[in-house]
Amino acid sequence: MLVPTDMVGPQAKLMNQIDKFQTVQVSDRNIGTRKTIHDVCTVVQDMLKEVEAQEPRFISSLTEVNGRFDGLRVVSPTEFEVVLYLNQMGEFNFVDDGSMPGCAVLKLSDGRKRSMSLWVEFITASGYLSARKIRCRFQTLVAQACDKSAYRDSVKMMNDASEVKIRIREKYVVQITPAFKCNGVWPRSAAQWPSMTMSWPHPNLAAQVKMEGFDLLSKESIALQNKQSSTSMEGDAWIISLHEAENILMVGGARKKVLSMLKTIRDRHLDLQGNPVTVYILQTLMLYECEKHPREEEWEESHIGDRISGIIMQLISCLQCRRCPHYFLPNVDLFRGKTPASLDNAAKLAWRLIRELLTNSKAFENL
Repeated sequence: MLVPTDMVGPQAKLMNQIDKFQTVQVSDRNIGTRKTIHDVCTVVQDMLKEVEAQEPRFISSLTEVNGRFDGLRVVSPTEFEVVLYLNQMGEFNFVDDGSMPGCAVLKLSDGRKRSMSLWVEFITASGYLSARKIRCRFQTLVAQACDKSAYRDSVKMMNDASEVKIRIREKYVVQITPAFKCNGVWPRSAAQWPSMTMSWPHPNLAAQVKMEGFDLLSKESIALQNKQSSTSMEGDAWIISLHEAENILMVGGARKKVLSMLKTIRDRHLDLQGNPVTVYILQTLMLYECEKHPREEEWEESHIGDRISGIIMQLISCLQCRRCPHYFLPNVDLFRGKTPASLDNAAKLAWRLIRELLTNSKAFENL
């Protein structure tokens, strides 16, 4: 069957623009990011070896596997997070009762003696393994490693009261976060996922996600900052991270391509003061878009333009409502701590982007 040329034309032109955007802008970003990651990880690996030499309980888990660094997360082109996986947490029970949004505590198991734990000096009088105490000790070790590192001329410890952050070559910021990996278990605060009314993800994929489990991170919780009834336990709490579970859901169709394009658009047009639109927020909105468009054919290459427009529309809606719920933990607001002015500014720029995408047939040539 012959299709009229005027119907073929616009779609073919859009596909051509998307391919060009992917080949030029996205590829340039990926090449630049890969080189930066390699340089940054070389420095961090050297420092973590020094930390391990001082304190064998902090074993470096930053290893390169098939060209990717396990535990590395890209926050922006100049900002990274390295998750340092600790071991030996078997003597603690995971307590996730919903009283601290997005957080949980690790409590010494009944009958276990504090003195038998590998982390004895970080256990509170109430029997909780303190995320804050571990982070304070780790911060001291990293500060010493900065002075001893082979890269000491280009590495500085940042004066962050609560987090372990280093600056490399006055250009890149790396946060190093101690963590525990919890495979094969699923947090109670994410028990509502997946919804029985949703047709995505497929039950087999959902089961795989739940088996992946989650990480517990030792870092400050923005959700608990400025809370009226702050307790000492909140400083001891660990942040629940479902980073790996989210990555499993990003497979199939053109999903990875859509995410790569969104990251590139963000870096070029939404990299603003106060960082209101993070890569993680775009990834979260993409997961919501997967629920809205559950059929695999809706994620084929011919629908990339529609999916990107849909996600930017969702972003505008969240910015205007000043709330972006975490995909798995809906009580956690990803905009918590962002200023209203930065959210308003991001909304204006996102509107400009969507107008360009919807009204200009050559939009991707200008992005």
